[in-house]
Amino acid sequence: MLKPKVFITRNIPGSAIPLLKKQFQVKVYPKDQFIPRTELIKGVNWCDALLCLLTDKIDKEIIGANPRLKVISNYAVGYDNIDVAYATRKGIPVCNTPSQQVVEAVAEHTFALMLAVTKRLHEDEEYVREHFWKSWAPNLLLGMQILGKTLGIVGLGKIGSGVARRAACMGMKVIYSDVNRNLPFERQFKAKYRSLSQLLKTADVVTLHVPLLKSTYHLISFKQLKMMKKTAYLINTSRGSVVNEQALTKALKHHWIAGAGLDVYESEPDKNHPLHKLKNCILTPHTASATVEAREQMGKDAAENIIAVLQGRKPKKVVNSEVLCCVIQA
Repeated sequence: MLKPKVFITRNIPGSAIPLLKKQFQVKVYPKDQFIPRTELIKGVNWCDALLCLLTDKIDKEIIGANPRLKVISNYAVGYDNIDVAYATRKGIPVCNTPSQQVVEAVAEHTFALMLAVTKRLHEDEEYVREHFWKSWAPNLLLGMQILGKTLGIVGLGKIGSGVARRAACMGMKVIYSDVNRNLPFERQFKAKYRSLSQLLKTADVVTLHVPLLKSTYHLISFKQLKMMKKTAYLINTSRGSVVNEQALTKALKHHWIAGAGLDVYESEPDKNHPLHKLKNCILTPHTASATVEAREQMGKDAAENIIAVLQGRKPKKVVNSEVLCCVIQA
């Protein structure tokens, strides 16, 4: 009996690929780069299971290319790169890779961006490397002290809660905005619930932790940036399109806000983005989950999702569970 086939759109670190190779035929797109669409279609045509990345657009054409496709396992927590509704209509489980390791990695990176931009570490480092530093000076590259400042968390999921936990340790006040109030969280962190507009007007640092949905597309735009304090900072480790980057560029250029720390962008990468020329923002290349521990767990979860479906079992991490009754029974 022929082994089921798994196609992986890029080489990933850790134990995932060896784990899959023990049980299945496995092909990995060999180049360490974004997979061309023609190669993606070719791979999907070949396989029974697809392990894809958040950079891969898995739309109707891709999903419909192979009527034998049994599972799509996304090597990411978010899944806005996949047409989940169409996959559901086709009876295909779509899986993702949320884990505590990813939560902690992204929360740490969020806090690192916050500290870096408020302390102006990127400017400090450049100042030393470019040999501009002549002597200690009382007005040199003054930043903001975060002790006693107010952190505004937009989207109180696991990552937002993880950021709050770190903020409390650093002596920050916490306010949050979410579709639902979380009374245990409020008690634990002495946090206050606010509407989005109230939060933006109050917070010294605003950090975004919402999924990309129709309701969150350009959640932060011209109007919202104008609400923020001129001394405030914006941090985004969620999805790039949650922020209108045209609006953010203008806000930073004209000092509507003090600065920004970004790990995600509307277009990734964009070599000519105007944000690259601005000193009052710090930019990282979508690496919030880039720890050895998080990426190992992501790979393991992505592989185990595939193994479960191909063996007729329920995967642990599936985003359209309504298809499982048909898939597992089959």
